Amino acid sequence: MSHSTTPGSWDGPWYHVHTEQFEAAFLPNAGEDLECVDNVDVFVDLKDGSRWSATIITLAQVEILMKRWAASGEALAGRYFWCSDGLIVRDAGITNMTQVLAGLIQNGEFTQILQRLDA
Repeated sequence: MSHSTTPGSWDGPWYHVHTEQFEAAFLPNAGEDLECVDNVDVFVDLKDGSRWSATIITLAQVEILMKRWAASGEALAGRYFWCSDGLIVRDAGITNMTQVLAGLIQNGEFTQILQRLDA
C-alpha cells in the first residue's frame, strides 16, 4: 500500500499520526517500541469531523491471550476471543496499523469496522 504517513508526535501518553485522510491517536504502553505494538487502543478523527475508535490487536497477540486464558479459565478457558470495537491485523507496529486504517478508508470498510464516537 502506498499510503505514506508523516512521522508521528507524542502528546503525553498518546502517539499521533497524521495522514491526508485522518489523524490517529494511539495509546501504546510506556516505553513500547512503536513498530512492535501488537495491542493498542486508537482514536481516529476523519476530515469530515467524525471520531472513531478501535482496539487493534495482532493475530499473534490474540493467540497468546487465548493460550493464557486456557490456563487461567477466563473466556471459557480460552475458547473464544472478544473485545469491543476490535480490529485484528496480521502485522504489528503503528506504521502497519496506520496503513490498515488508510486501506479501510480507501476500500469503504472503515465505518463498518470502527466504532463511531460522536453519533
